[in-house]
Amino acid sequence: MTDIPAPTTTTHEGSTRLIIGSIGILLLLAALDQTIVSTALPTIVADLGGLEHLSWVVTAYMLASTIVAPLYGKIGDLYGRRNTVFVSVGLFLLGSALCGLATSMTFLILARALQGLGGGGLFVLALSVIGDVIPPRERGKVQGIFAAVFSMSSVIGPLIGGWFVEAFSWHWIFYINLPFGILAVIGFASAFKPTGKRTKHAIDWWGAATLSVTLATLTLATSLGGSTIAWDSPQFFGLIAIAAIALIAFILIERRAQEPIIPLHLFKMNVFWTTSVISFIVGAAMFGSVTFLPIYLQIALGVTPTVSGLMLIPMTFGILIASTASGRIMGNTGKYRILPIFGALFIVVGMTLLTTIDQTTPTLTFSIYLAIFGMGMGTTFPVLTTAVQNAVPRETLGTATAAGLMFRQVGGSLAVAAFGALFAARLASSLGTEVNIGGEIGPQMLKGLPAEAQDMIAGAVVHAIHPVFWCAAGLGVLALLISLILREVPLKAHNH
Repeated sequence: MTDIPAPTTTTHEGSTRLIIGSIGILLLLAALDQTIVSTALPTIVADLGGLEHLSWVVTAYMLASTIVAPLYGKIGDLYGRRNTVFVSVGLFLLGSALCGLATSMTFLILARALQGLGGGGLFVLALSVIGDVIPPRERGKVQGIFAAVFSMSSVIGPLIGGWFVEAFSWHWIFYINLPFGILAVIGFASAFKPTGKRTKHAIDWWGAATLSVTLATLTLATSLGGSTIAWDSPQFFGLIAIAAIALIAFILIERRAQEPIIPLHLFKMNVFWTTSVISFIVGAAMFGSVTFLPIYLQIALGVTPTVSGLMLIPMTFGILIASTASGRIMGNTGKYRILPIFGALFIVVGMTLLTTIDQTTPTLTFSIYLAIFGMGMGTTFPVLTTAVQNAVPRETLGTATAAGLMFRQVGGSLAVAAFGALFAARLASSLGTEVNIGGEIGPQMLKGLPAEAQDMIAGAVVHAIHPVFWCAAGLGVLALLISLILREVPLKAHNH
């Protein structure tokens, strides 16, 4: 028996603003927790031990949130997003509290996984709730702000994490979620009312299970490959084989399911499959390339981790400016098709310009290149979500929204792994030895090396990172070609 979310016509303007504000806070908390622990990890290890399990503090959250995203999308469609948000926030806050109470690395990793089970739902539900309360023509403005929030979290997360460790203790990185999360969910609950209608549904458990196995094994293979397990190891190929088998089983199950997790008929819709492919490609370009920018800044330019975080802010400004402009264009014209085309062009130009950076690149020049790339992100992601929500039936809104996020996340995971292998290979060939940037060569170690050695390492990093940007530019060209196929469906002035 289910609650169906209240229709937009009954939502007052004040309530809508409260819903957007509450959901925005929850989205920010979930996004921050992907990155906020990075600068605190050395302190956490010193306190809890378990250095060999260090990477799992991050991987556990990412893995859990990736797996559950499509499930939350479908459950929100079936059982109403109000109750589903309560479940998601409840798991996220419970996981946060347990993370703060952790007394061992194993306990912390398990608590992070629980936190991820809630956080993964917040990403999907935030965008889906916007689809419930705001008409398609006005949706782009809000989703553009959310895109900027998501981007900014990747920059300010490590900064906030470092500040909490220095000013208080690493436990507060997790405790801080509790008061803000509780206030946000109270605001959401008071403004987003149920209709009281009840409907029975059949959950596609087998589809959910096979999709979860597919995403879990794929995420594990890409996050552990090249570090914990070798690319040519039986474990890596085993994970890929399981992912392939589970994916085939998922497709066969979805063809017969009464209420499938991801209805396959959606892939027959031009807007759905093109936006899904573009999300995958642009997610790969963004996560795959931005992951290596801090290495360039800290190793090639020699700035501190804090300064390197601040130097990425122009990308966030680019996203904010472009997403705001895109929202206004969609609101005024009711059209969107031209925007992903411009977005892809910005990505190609931004990434091509970044292939020219070296140890002598001025900060202003680097900031301009990064802002151009950010404008590509801001002109793409919010538009894709708005376009697909406008095109699909209301009863599949959450499912379609979740699919876009899933393809973006998977694209990013695969690209980080592939670009990481390319970067490491180029770096090793330049230095003439196997080098682990994350461990053997860091900002602290560089300070103790002679100037000549520092210059040689900086040059090797620049040499290794250029192909990553060229690959990202190539992905931008591919996104441009797919954008040309995207069909224009005029944005509705009212909800379904």
